[in-house]
Amino acid sequence: MLFVLFLVIYLLTLMGNLMMLLVIRGDSHLHTPMYFFLGHLSFLDVCYSSVTVPKMLQNFLSQKKTISVWGCITQGFFFILSGGTEGCLLSAMAYDHYAAICHPLLYPVVMNRPLCTATVSAAWAIGFLNSLVNNLCIRSLQFCGPNIIPHFSCEQPSLFALSCTDPTANTILQAGFAAFLGLVTLSLILFSYSKIMFAIQTISSSGGQSKAFSTCSSHLTVVLLFYGTALFRYISPPSGSVLGRVVSIQYCVITSLLNPLIYSLKNQEVKAALQRVLRQQICVSG
Repeated sequence: MLFVLFLVIYLLTLMGNLMMLLVIRGDSHLHTPMYFFLGHLSFLDVCYSSVTVPKMLQNFLSQKKTISVWGCITQGFFFILSGGTEGCLLSAMAYDHYAAICHPLLYPVVMNRPLCTATVSAAWAIGFLNSLVNNLCIRSLQFCGPNIIPHFSCEQPSLFALSCTDPTANTILQAGFAAFLGLVTLSLILFSYSKIMFAIQTISSSGGQSKAFSTCSSHLTVVLLFYGTALFRYISPPSGSVLGRVVSIQYCVITSLLNPLIYSLKNQEVKAALQRVLRQQICVSG
């Protein structure tokens, strides 16, 4: 049952995010800063879910659930890379929404293509640096006991509990990086959305206000679920509890499924672009 459930979730995640990538790339109307960020978010969500879910699906059907040491280290590296980059990218998208709604006349000047490219590059660089430092430090730990990971992936909090050497320094380093990166990006997101909420209140149309509030609340709900569960997991002391595994499913699996639904598929511009792309494909094949 778990295999079927997570296989369906994974396939829907791939379909939703790959569809967004194809639509954004194929429709010139979506070649704007907002969809530039959304395209990178979709690509990142494909990578993020693919780091852990395929191995988890294999384990559901295997009697002997094993992973090599280098496979575990590699999975942990790309997991932290994807998670850290996604947090930075979500904060950049929140600022983009703020600039578009609160400063519409300056928006084309402020969010120009070089700035957008530099912002995405910086997000990937910060995610890479965060992952590199944490994974280099974990190499100093020794694992000499029964190496049974009480988790469905090689997340570092689960590995610390297996170390024969004292992992206190690694735990502090990981919690410090997670707290700093998480709180800085989350603060920027909350600041941007608070300004957006104040700007929405000035809209004269009640219908426009309700639509804008609905969109922003959906975005903010997904962001807070991602940050809340991730910060809880990485700042709290490492343990092998069931709660830790349940919390991890939210930011490892569910967020990548919800992002294309919340950010994109509810968007009328995306629906119109999808129809245009489908009509083009039908005309070409006809």
